Formats: sequence, structure tokens, C-alpha cells
Amino acid sequence: MERDRGANNAGGHVLGDHRRAALDASAVRDAYRRWAGVYDTVFGGVSAFGRKRAVAAVNRLPGTRVLEVGVGTGLALPLYRRDLRVTGIDLSREMLAKAAERVRGESLAHVDGLLEMDAESMAFRDDSFDLAVAMFTASVVPDAKRLFAEMSRVVRPGGRLLFVNHFAAEAGPRWWVERAMAPLSRVLGWHPDFALDALLDRGTVEVEAIQPCPPAGLFTLVQIRNGAAAAALAA
Repeated sequence: MERDRGANNAGGHVLGDHRRAALDASAVRDAYRRWAGVYDTVFGGVSAFGRKRAVAAVNRLPGTRVLEVGVGTGLALPLYRRDLRVTGIDLSREMLAKAAERVRGESLAHVDGLLEMDAESMAFRDDSFDLAVAMFTASVVPDAKRLFAEMSRVVRPGGRLLFVNHFAAEAGPRWWVERAMAPLSRVLGWHPDFALDALLDRGTVEVEAIQPCPPAGLFTLVQIRNGAAAAALAA
């Protein structure tokens, strides 16, 4: 996948020979205001495998302070170990309202807070968490590398960052479909042609595991150990 070569006059970017619609905070809020009422029905099933694997990984890892970035309607919240202390953030007020209903309805006492917050500019202090997980969020934010840097900053050195996301194919029929859908990013609220390299530089971070998830490897779980190289990106 080629990198952005420049902005165009229609509010998007040209990647190689195809056009990507630019995402900003306003576009994300608008998209997820539309999705909030039907998100669980439309996306809950297809994303369930990746969500369960990510939370299972969090539950096995050391540490108790967990940040879920892009908590959405809170589908993952009931899956965490009850001795963990989970904080969720999201840019969408409507999605957070659904998550709050879930916390109340299922008496999820391990959830410390649900906050409206920009994942690219978090209000938390450095080293506030042992673990941070972003499920189906990296391809939503306007600047994924800034998201990565912020997650690295708020997680202590030696802690873990976990990402579950759809990452673009490098060839084949799915590659062509993703390229064709790229101009619809603002309507969808995410980038169909999002590549792993848009999130992180494998030469500067310690990737511990990359695991395809059902269905058909559509999503991938990436686990990273937070360290000096990652922290430097946030400086």
C-alpha cells in the first residue's frame, strides 16, 4: 500500500492512484452519531471474535489498570476480569451513553469511568495505565500514529498496547475492494484501506505477536510491549 502523496482540493488524499476521503474529529463524531443506535446489531457479531481475543489477552497479562480506547457502546466491558480497573474513552457522546447503559444494566463495578475524550490528545498523565487496548479504533482516528504515541505515553514502560483492527490486504480481490471503498471513509467513519504501517513503525517498536482473527482473518490482533522506543514517539 502506498503512502499519502498529498492532499487534494476535495477534502481528501490521493494514495497512489486512488482517492481517500479525509477523516477528522467532526467526521468521526457525525459517523458514530449515525451508527450508535444500530452499532451492536450491525457490527457486534462480525467483530465479536476479535473483541474476545483482545480482552482474553488483556486478562492474561500482568497489571490491573486498563484503558480501552474507543470503548464505543461498551461491548467488551463485560468480558474483562472483575479484578481489573477499566477506564473507557470515546469521542462519540452517543456511543458513550450506550456504554453507560450497559455498565448500569449489568452492574459492571470494575469499570471506573467512561469519558468523552480525543484519543489523539488524552487528558491522562504519563504512565497512568498498565495496559491499553484499542479495538476497531486505529482506522477511525484521523492520525493513527498520534493515537499510538498517546497510548504509549499513558501506558507505563513495560506495559502492553493491544490493537484489534482490519488492516488492508496487500494484494488480491480484497485489496481492490478496499481501494474502491476508500472515498467513502467519511460516511463509514473508518478507512477501509488502512495499513499496519499507518499505525506503527515495526523498526522502532517491540511487536510481541500478530494474530489473525476470525472471520477469515478479516481482523488482526497486534500486541506490543511498551518501551523506550515507543515512549520516544510520544515525546
